[in-house]
Amino acid sequence: MTKRIVASLIAIAVLVLGIVFNFVGSFIGDQMNNSTQMMTANDNPDERIMENGSNTNRIARINIEGAIMSSPNSGSNPFNSGGYQHEQMIKKLEAIKEDNSVKAVLLYVNSPGGGVYESAQIHDQLKEIKEAGKTIYVSMGGTAASGGYYVSAPADRIFASKETFTGSLGVIIQSMNYQELANEYGVKWNTFTSGEFKDILSPTKPMSDAERDIVQELVDESYQQFVDVIAEGRDMSESRVRELADGRIYSGSQALENGLIDEIGFKDDALMALKEEVGGNPEVFEYRNSVGDLFANLPFAKSFLPNSDIRFIEELISQRQGPTLMYMYSE
Repeated sequence: MTKRIVASLIAIAVLVLGIVFNFVGSFIGDQMNNSTQMMTANDNPDERIMENGSNTNRIARINIEGAIMSSPNSGSNPFNSGGYQHEQMIKKLEAIKEDNSVKAVLLYVNSPGGGVYESAQIHDQLKEIKEAGKTIYVSMGGTAASGGYYVSAPADRIFASKETFTGSLGVIIQSMNYQELANEYGVKWNTFTSGEFKDILSPTKPMSDAERDIVQELVDESYQQFVDVIAEGRDMSESRVRELADGRIYSGSQALENGLIDEIGFKDDALMALKEEVGGNPEVFEYRNSVGDLFANLPFAKSFLPNSDIRFIEELISQRQGPTLMYMYSE
């Protein structure tokens, strides 16, 4: 059998597998959409009881893991989903806010941060939960930095391990400029704009001083919002927050010394303390993962699904509308 025939057979096999996975993904995606519509109608995500107890005195455990970013297409195909799901997170927080049996929330945060908009949306939801008379404790994982700290700030108590990376308090926006590379290969752009700053942060031209001033003003505005959130959540003066919020990261021990967290401990320590705060014998529950999360977490999912890396890159490109203000820590 020649190499060409072998290659052709492999190509046909990959094509068939791709068709099968797309068909199955589309079918399950439709089922997920139907389930989502039912969940919206019932206004109640599915629950999973973690510890039995009083069903009128409950603690909800919520996990924020991964970059805090919206992913509009993540629910359409289970093979393309996984990780943090912003819309599902908002639904869970809204359900907690409206559920009178939930007396407290344990929020586990293991995130380098994310979008300014998404972080602010979660923060506001948590504030509304507190205003509804519910207690919020945060347990930080290995990383709870930038936007990960932003969403933690409203908590009544924050736990972190000594090894936790937190801090990175600030705002970043980045753009790439490949004008010189394009010039080297003779690539030219014809750009027509309705105003002087319509193509601000364009990768095909250098930034002017006026453009830098505009972008910096946006960064400063979001930074001030971050400072205000920390000052309110941690009962600190603005000047003290600004001393801490210079973008550096802190270990859990340093964060405790600086007043950014309340106690050294892991998730179990935070839960134990929260149960004592709530009193009685509270039931502890979590919301079930979506079908998409289950598929994404299978060991073979990322390695063997046809063109999974390519589809991921295509999704990023299709969703990207340009440089975005971020509360994000990156190594």
